[in-house]
Amino acid sequence: MNIIHLTFECYPVAKTGGLADVLGSLPKYQRALGADAWVVMPRYNNEWINQRNIQVVHAASTWMGNQMFHFEIHKVEGDELGFPLYLVHVPGRLDRKGIYVDADSGYGFWDEFERYLSFQLAALEWIRTFSTYPDVLHCHDHHTALVPFLITSTDTFSGMEHIPTIVTIHNGEYHGNYDMGKADLIPSIKFGQHGFLDWGGRFNALSAGIRKAWKVTTVSKTYMDELQESAGGLEGLLKAESGKCTGIINGIDDEVWNPQKDHMLEYHYNKRTVESGKEKSKRLICEYFNLNTNYPLIAFIGRLVKEKGADMLPSAISEFIAQGGRASFVVLGTGDHWLQERLRVMSDEYTGFFDSSIQYNETLSRRIYAGADFIIMPSRVEPCGLNQMYAMRYGTIPIVREVGGLKDSVRDIGEEDGYGIRFRNFTPDDTLHALYRATDLYEDTETFKSIRKKIMGLDFTWNRSAQTYLDLYQSLLD
Repeated sequence: MNIIHLTFECYPVAKTGGLADVLGSLPKYQRALGADAWVVMPRYNNEWINQRNIQVVHAASTWMGNQMFHFEIHKVEGDELGFPLYLVHVPGRLDRKGIYVDADSGYGFWDEFERYLSFQLAALEWIRTFSTYPDVLHCHDHHTALVPFLITSTDTFSGMEHIPTIVTIHNGEYHGNYDMGKADLIPSIKFGQHGFLDWGGRFNALSAGIRKAWKVTTVSKTYMDELQESAGGLEGLLKAESGKCTGIINGIDDEVWNPQKDHMLEYHYNKRTVESGKEKSKRLICEYFNLNTNYPLIAFIGRLVKEKGADMLPSAISEFIAQGGRASFVVLGTGDHWLQERLRVMSDEYTGFFDSSIQYNETLSRRIYAGADFIIMPSRVEPCGLNQMYAMRYGTIPIVREVGGLKDSVRDIGEEDGYGIRFRNFTPDDTLHALYRATDLYEDTETFKSIRKKIMGLDFTWNRSAQTYLDLYQSLLD
């Protein structure tokens, strides 16, 4: 079975979030199960790509609106990723340093839609030259969600409409929403098909993908349920199309995320040696951030944005410390400028109890996973969440809001066989209560150590979910 994944991110090639981690792992696990999975993504002008040997496998030109553009398909030589990687090179469009925003200005690209469309057109123009078409085209998020429309609703790609398509929604907050005039850039739309691009009087790429794809998936079962209640205006559509919608939770690559082999860690450990490994790792982090090693260390790692609930951290942590709560806190990430500044002020206000590092730093994040006792994720929205899985792999107990994939992957310690702390409402009081539950658990030494060992043995790898996707593909071919 040949599957082509179409995406704008893939770790370690280009990453801004969890989408990249999924595409860097899922195809590898699918290949281990016997499938021929590829990844096709833009050729950016970045360090990782520029350091690889590239083979040009296809070159052609095609139309976008009334303008013709040239493109090439490049194959990365070697097998370091565990799957074939093909790069779509569109000079002047995709060959930039940034993925979604200009690396120099920090603003989104003025030709955002044209970048997404040119990638999809070029990829399909290449695929339609194949002597044998792929068995499945798997499209990820709105950036590639026009593919099902293009192969079913344009004359250009007639003959490809029998290829099963899947659209996976990794983040339903973003639809690919534009002025309807953008439809003029799509070549040879069949009569009566323009309406599939229109949602509420606007061009909406994700809505077109939902309507035209054979199957629609999200990255957790709970997130699919949530989107059918609130999806920025698409909830009614997702309810109407619920018969072809399903949620499949993401996994992690346990070869990449392994505290026994992680080259970014100072100290390595496994389930048997977790006590000494975590103790030394915690001491390292507490010395780096000037925190008290005798208190439980609670960490937040991620984007400092409302979606992640990061804006509630200052009030909850400040109140906890003011009430005499016994814990140390560390925050690592970047995001909203006002929040970054507030966290910097808190570092001065609560020296010895709180510190922050306003940066994206992969090595430091790995060391915090290893050194922390708890990780907190108070997300407003969390389609799947991977940080809680990374944390548990490193023996760090999750404190999570009961939402999306966090609900699906973390069982509360108050339940049978529980191993994490969940809270329901997005309020400082509920968050504060969760923090106190964490410190109580920490003081119950035997239970704390038992849970820490337990979570290191949980299976959050891609094995099960990769097979679930293959079963879904097969159902479309039968």
